[in-house]
Amino acid sequence: MVSYTTETIIDEWFSIFRKMFDAASPQVIVRSPGRVNLIGEHTDYNLGYVLPAAIDKAMYFALSPRTDTKCRIYALDIREWYEGDVRSLKHSEKRWPNYLLGVVDQLFKAGYQFGGFDCVFGGNVPIGAGLSSSAAIEGGLIFGLNEIFHLKIDKMTMVKLAQKAENEFVGVRCGIMDQFVNIFGEDKKVIRLDCRSLEYEQIPFERSSLSIILCETIARRELASSEYNVRRRQCEDGVKILSVMEPSIKSLRDVDLHLLERYKGVLLSPTVYNRCEYVVKENARVIQACEDLKRNDFASFGARMFESHEGLSKYYEVSNSELDFLVKKASEVKGVLGSRMMGAGFGGCTINLVEEEATESFTNEMKAHYQSKTSKDLIIHIAKLRSGTELIS
Repeated sequence: MVSYTTETIIDEWFSIFRKMFDAASPQVIVRSPGRVNLIGEHTDYNLGYVLPAAIDKAMYFALSPRTDTKCRIYALDIREWYEGDVRSLKHSEKRWPNYLLGVVDQLFKAGYQFGGFDCVFGGNVPIGAGLSSSAAIEGGLIFGLNEIFHLKIDKMTMVKLAQKAENEFVGVRCGIMDQFVNIFGEDKKVIRLDCRSLEYEQIPFERSSLSIILCETIARRELASSEYNVRRRQCEDGVKILSVMEPSIKSLRDVDLHLLERYKGVLLSPTVYNRCEYVVKENARVIQACEDLKRNDFASFGARMFESHEGLSKYYEVSNSELDFLVKKASEVKGVLGSRMMGAGFGGCTINLVEEEATESFTNEMKAHYQSKTSKDLIIHIAKLRSGTELIS
């Protein structure tokens, strides 16, 4: 069992790499974090606002360059190998290698030249829980390849190439939020990101009397990828109709509630209208939530989290019964300021803002409620805000 603590991580990953690759030592070890998103869900690909942060759960990469063009990758957590050639990339039926191969593919398309490499990776970012393990994998590899091959890629370019890797090679049309916070995250701060201009502001989130607690449903997210793309198309359909009426509209970022209501009768369907309305309101909530943080008004911030979940459940329709149940029960626990589903939806986690003194009672109550409702164990993660992807050895 790998320990993911600062005191042991370097020695352990050197040992793992040597064991997997015939006693060779890795040239670098990279830490690449998962993320939470406090508020602003499904707004990134609509060029709106988001409020994510990098966390202490992370993927770790040990890498070294090779003298040929082969790449050998070992996924430690699932104990699977991938071997191929960086000059002749092919999609893998195993799926997980595609997140890595997509990064290599984008680097070559962007004109960067490098050879083969050996890599072992693993970590404690829960897979399928909505903490963006995919961006942690993409960000960790591109950061590591940049180091071992001296590619001199700036951070913003890393973000954009990692996003394109997931869009084009993996086939998930994600926005830029996950890759951005993975690279640009800072300790004890959240990032207000404008997904249209990519301007951002680091906002302190340091109140020690609050805990960020994630409740993982264990519900399988079978619909997440396919329905994610459906929601994106529905938003694009709304923009196409609205842009006929108002040519200046390029995305839902350009739409306010007054304008949306004016053209409600000409949108394709009530469903498309609901999708658009949710996004417009969520963008406004992010702006308001940032002002709450600057005033140290965490009660108002938490109330917006509850509003966000209601919109995601009723109007964007990406929640499920387990997530709705957890948010409802959280609202009944003393010391909970806010709760909502987080991530693409249809499973994964709820994110909860809880007074520190209520952490134990919250954990116990939520576990008991979930076991009674579903006969499943509820997994609890307490997240600390940490820096983005970094070289640790």
